[in-house]
Amino acid sequence: MQRRKLIQTAGLTALALSMSLASAQDSNKFKIGLILPMTGQQASTGRQIEAAARLYMAQNGDTVAGKKIELIVKDDVATPDVTKRLAQELIVNDKVNVIAGFGVTPAALAAAPLATQSKTPQVVMAAATSSITEASPYIVRSSFTLPQVSVAMGDWAPKNGVKTVVTLVADYGPGNDAEKFFTERFQLNGGKVVEKLRVPLRNPDFAPFLQKVRDLKPDALFVFVPSGAGAAVMKQFLERGMDKAGIRMIATGDVTDDDQLNDMGDGALGVVTSHHYSAAHPSPANKKFVEAFQKANPKMRPNFMAVGGYDGMRVIYEALKATKGQGGGDALLAAMKGQIFESPRGPVYIDAQTRDIVQDVYLRKVEKKDGQLYNVEFDVIKGVKDPGKAK
Repeated sequence: MQRRKLIQTAGLTALALSMSLASAQDSNKFKIGLILPMTGQQASTGRQIEAAARLYMAQNGDTVAGKKIELIVKDDVATPDVTKRLAQELIVNDKVNVIAGFGVTPAALAAAPLATQSKTPQVVMAAATSSITEASPYIVRSSFTLPQVSVAMGDWAPKNGVKTVVTLVADYGPGNDAEKFFTERFQLNGGKVVEKLRVPLRNPDFAPFLQKVRDLKPDALFVFVPSGAGAAVMKQFLERGMDKAGIRMIATGDVTDDDQLNDMGDGALGVVTSHHYSAAHPSPANKKFVEAFQKANPKMRPNFMAVGGYDGMRVIYEALKATKGQGGGDALLAAMKGQIFESPRGPVYIDAQTRDIVQDVYLRKVEKKDGQLYNVEFDVIKGVKDPGKAK
């Protein structure tokens, strides 16, 4: 009897000790829950962001301020219900310090209330509807907003022979933003929007919409579709001979996505877009980033999603350093606000008031360099804040 008690006591002591050790080990970890669409229509977004996040860790180490960084990647298939469940599991069960990623707007919005309730910083590395940062005081964005890049095209087009336009956008938050802010600026500059077309986000068929555009015969078609869908639009645009009919394509940079551009063929040559990142951006920082990314991922070219993931990791790392590894959610959030740094895309900072990124926006034309297609920058608008939040 006595022996059994001693064995039980020893067992309980060992269990308590192991739990204590596990707890101590866990306290030395800093967990980042990366929620991304790794399968489905937006899979290229997930692949790009994960690859960039892992590159940042490889370059900057996996220990920061005495904390071991642990990246937990979850596939939400860009479905908000799944995003919400995964965010809850990561916060409650895995006890992550930060949730990050979010390939599409509905996913980012689904996680926002959980970030607020748990005081967990939510770093949005992709989703680009202006209002996202207003959904939770704990959201910080490292990607871009559609108003930022759409306004630039609304200024450029009327000065370059485009008097009439039909807009074609994916029918959800970012598409609505692109349509609204391009149209307002284009009309302010004397242009005329002949018609506004919206395509379903899920399983889109662009053919009937493009046929309508051809019948309307505008000077140009302004397009926004999410990352990954640009190749389909370009293919059907060319198949209908719209370029030969004298209709120009102008767009946000999502359409001539670096991840897909080479597969679009020479029909994409000359397409002008406005965006915040190109793999051809000529800065030393970007050349270094592209070279390292392609060395780590030989069959991929980094796109704007990759740079959102890479810079998002930097924002998290620097906040952890600033709090000396001790900060909870509020301290981390405070350390994320106001960060200023040189990104592969150019100079950026996190606006302390809006928690949104402020960055340069470039006008680019698809050109051939060394036998490959690139978005080559020919003009820049410096330090663009999100026009969606302008007073």
